Amino acid sequence: MKSRRTLLVRTGLGSVAASAVPPLPSDPPDLPPAVPPRPTVPPAVPAPSRPDAAAPVPAPVIEPLFTSAPGLNWAVPALTPPAPDLRAAAELPPTARDLELIRASLAVVEPVADRATAHFYALVFLGHPEVRALFPAAMDVQRDRLFRALLTAARAAGDPEGLRAYLGALGCVHRRYGTLTAHYGPVGECLVAALAKYAGSRWTAGTELAWRRVYRLVSSIMIEAAERDARTSPPWWQGEVVAHERRTPDVAVLTVRPDQPYPYRAGQYASLETPWWPRVWRHYSLASAPRPDGLLTFHVKAVRAGWVSNALVHRAAPGDVLRLGPAAGGMTLDHAGGADLLLVGGGTGIAPLRALAEEAVGSGGADRAVEVFYGGRSAGELYELAGLRELARRHPGLSVHPVLSGPGAGAAGAPAGGLPEAVARSGPWTGRTAYLAGPPAMVRRTSGVLLRSGVPAERIRHDLAAR
Repeated sequence: MKSRRTLLVRTGLGSVAASAVPPLPSDPPDLPPAVPPRPTVPPAVPAPSRPDAAAPVPAPVIEPLFTSAPGLNWAVPALTPPAPDLRAAAELPPTARDLELIRASLAVVEPVADRATAHFYALVFLGHPEVRALFPAAMDVQRDRLFRALLTAARAAGDPEGLRAYLGALGCVHRRYGTLTAHYGPVGECLVAALAKYAGSRWTAGTELAWRRVYRLVSSIMIEAAERDARTSPPWWQGEVVAHERRTPDVAVLTVRPDQPYPYRAGQYASLETPWWPRVWRHYSLASAPRPDGLLTFHVKAVRAGWVSNALVHRAAPGDVLRLGPAAGGMTLDHAGGADLLLVGGGTGIAPLRALAEEAVGSGGADRAVEVFYGGRSAGELYELAGLRELARRHPGLSVHPVLSGPGAGAAGAPAGGLPEAVARSGPWTGRTAYLAGPPAMVRRTSGVLLRSGVPAERIRHDLAAR
């Protein structure tokens, strides 16, 4: 038999043998665990100790701080749908009084357009998260485009022909983002709510009705144009890069084969999307007239913080597939007029001018004189000069004038100075139609030189406003 163990209890008075404590069993008995029975009645709730404690204490309401601050995107109220009578009145075309109210509210909103734009997109994305997928992850460029386009359209509501031309092109362009007819309604409600927040005392029931009428006109034109375009054209083309040639450290010439015929005119541009930056589109001019083989050529310069341009110059390679939007731009030749041409381009702006020169000399216009002024800071930047000179060798009506503006320009065998100054020295240019492309400052200065020399404004063409 095993001996009993004695438990010593230590207290402040010393150690005491506690014989009353039962000994520990040497081997625990093999018994099932004791499970208490399931309760049949709920536990009793003790009565409140004070009469005023009987009522439950409401939970605190959690709200964002500074809900009236205009820059906060998370304090977004629910949008109230318009009343039936307001919806019926908004079906009517805008009146002259409506246009006055539009202009008055725009004068208040435009100084704070950045905050109104931020609030507009907050309403769109929080209230209609399915629309967020239509926009790029980074909204640095896109953020202002849609809102400002809507404001521009509202300002032009009194010019029906110009409005239809502008909005029709915009509606077709939006197809490449996946915009559907059902998206226009929610966007309109968010636009009205954003304008109401920032128009202040200018926002009245009459102003809201005016904006609803104008937006209905705007959206109907865009929807009709998109549906009409969908009957003959896809929203985008797939294009495989078949050649990638680096002309300078930051300029590449890409040759692209579209998956189906791609209609365009010399002087137009296309929007490109790369597989590395989904839903980020950038415009690039087509660098050749339409070719029998259907290939497309683009000149791309990598710019600082340019997502698409850096991807196309430093990452794209033969075999990569791009997406192309439809061709756009009105810098095209008027073959009926037959006027002599002046083409002035700097940097990659030579791309559309090269295409215009090809079309001008190859369309039966042998008697048309074409003068090309091609500028850069150094001779190395004139990467397309050899190709232009070869084109001029085959077509005597084409003349090419390189212009260098950097240090030591005269020693390189080309006139020194900027393109505008070179154009001014070589004038007059009356009777010519001028096409300008390149850095915006150069285009504006050259345009001023030509206007002062007597060239009418309607004969000076560029695409600065369209970009």
